[in-house]
Amino acid sequence: MVCKHKSIKNKYVLKTKLILIVAFFISIATFSQKKWTLKECVDEALKKNISIQQNRLSLELAKKDVEIAKGNFLPNLNANTGGNLNFGTGFDPVSQNRINTTFFGGSVNVSSGITVFNGYRNTNTFKQAQLGVESGLLDLKKIENDISLFVVNGYLNILFAKENLNVAEVQYQISKTQIEAAQSRFNSGVIPKGDLLNTQSTAATNLQSVIEQENSLDLALLNLAQLLQVNVEGFDISPIDVGAPSADLFYKNSSSVYDKSLQTMPEIARAKLAIEDAALGIEITKSSFLPTVTASLGLSTNYGFNLKLPDGFSNTPIIDQFNENFGYGLGFNVSIPIFNRFQTKNRVAQSVINKEIFETRLESEKLSLKQTIEQSFLDVKTALKSYEAATISLEAQNEAFKNAQERYNFGAMTQFDFDQVRTRLVNAEATLIRSKYDYVFKTKVLQFYSGDLVLE
Repeated sequence: MVCKHKSIKNKYVLKTKLILIVAFFISIATFSQKKWTLKECVDEALKKNISIQQNRLSLELAKKDVEIAKGNFLPNLNANTGGNLNFGTGFDPVSQNRINTTFFGGSVNVSSGITVFNGYRNTNTFKQAQLGVESGLLDLKKIENDISLFVVNGYLNILFAKENLNVAEVQYQISKTQIEAAQSRFNSGVIPKGDLLNTQSTAATNLQSVIEQENSLDLALLNLAQLLQVNVEGFDISPIDVGAPSADLFYKNSSSVYDKSLQTMPEIARAKLAIEDAALGIEITKSSFLPTVTASLGLSTNYGFNLKLPDGFSNTPIIDQFNENFGYGLGFNVSIPIFNRFQTKNRVAQSVINKEIFETRLESEKLSLKQTIEQSFLDVKTALKSYEAATISLEAQNEAFKNAQERYNFGAMTQFDFDQVRTRLVNAEATLIRSKYDYVFKTKVLQFYSGDLVLE
């Protein structure tokens, strides 16, 4: 009966293991088949990027500076104790003779102090620390923005490579079909062997193009996978409809984008905070002109023991000594600066100049941003015109190819001339794809600057 029970148990364990193994391989297969969305790619890149991790740690340091600045408003509290063992001679109160003595004495002190006024230095230092946190958040935001744009570019590069590969594969399939037709026509004596060889050469060239486009796709996948810090094996993305570029631009002019960017770009906000920080630096430096007032409170007591008392004498108990010798004191101190060789005056002047420097940097950031947006806007307009021209060219090449195909089928066009027409068609298709994705990405850049970039 026991053996039967053990057999059933072993079967159950084996079945469980098999289920777990199957589930494991299914999970691996599922992961390998996963297609990353654009948002997932961006989230993963932001989660694993080393620069972002470093900036987050720097942000934590800035938060600790705020806590340190808060502490300046609180009183300090110190306690100390000490003791001394003294050897010497003294008089015996009974015999009145000089005898050797050993005395141990000590003290206990507790003191506290607080800054009552120091020219608002503590207040302004606290404000500076808070600005440091805000600046850290903006620095982090800038890096996140840059990485997000890198991911978008990498994502679009993969879609671009996939479309190019699809075109190359279609052309290769057409070439293989044409080889069969050319072989049949050659066997029938309709075309010379040279035309057959040209057809075979074209197919080989198209196959090489397929291989090159596969390599381009693999490289695009590798670049994005490395940016996300994921294994490139089995890595793929979900297709998105980038749409066809519209003749109506998303933004009518660069000024509207620039006006919005002034409110959304962390670089501008960071430059403004730097000016605020410099203004606080001026006030902190000016505080050296003002007096500093501090208050203090001290509590103390002491005790002592003669270690060689004559017979019949005893030391006062330590608790009684603490009570009898207890004392306290209150105090304040006022420090008034009178003359320090014009150092404070010159430091204030330096702080004012430093603020002016940051003001010019803000204007420089605004100018650079405006120039970048204007250039991006022109790039979008140019990309749109290129796409429109590529569309017209492809339509013309399609008609030319249809006409050439009919002439070739009727024997009115040589294989060489037909291949030339088909090559122009392939080039037109490649140009259209390139111009489309160029327009899409440059539009994304404008959306990025205006704060309208949506990651789906």
